[in-house]
Amino acid sequence: MSRKLNKPLAGYHLLMILSAVDNRFHVEEDLVIRDWLVEQFPFTTDLDNELALLSTIKPEDFMSNYQNAMNDFYSDSDEKERNELISFAMKLAKSDRVITPEENKFLNELFEKWGNGND
Repeated sequence: MSRKLNKPLAGYHLLMILSAVDNRFHVEEDLVIRDWLVEQFPFTTDLDNELALLSTIKPEDFMSNYQNAMNDFYSDSDEKERNELISFAMKLAKSDRVITPEENKFLNELFEKWGNGND
């Protein structure tokens, strides 16, 4: 992905990639992502193109796409918005009651880059 994502789309990409890193998608994860979308997109938005794009990402490219989305979200957000997204990411990872090593790796990437409150 080489295009710059706006803040809501970058957050959507972050959460969707996080949900995919363990190669399992649970209904509980979908509900967390939907909750986040309702907060970010108060109007009806067609995300079919984004979902199609996300589905083409190979597992070995998850981290680089995740980092790109992190950078895009960071550049358009403030600390409060980043903390809210981290909270949703944690809720997503915990939603199936198991945080896999893969999910942990991606969550740690968020905490390391954003968690210090350094603006």
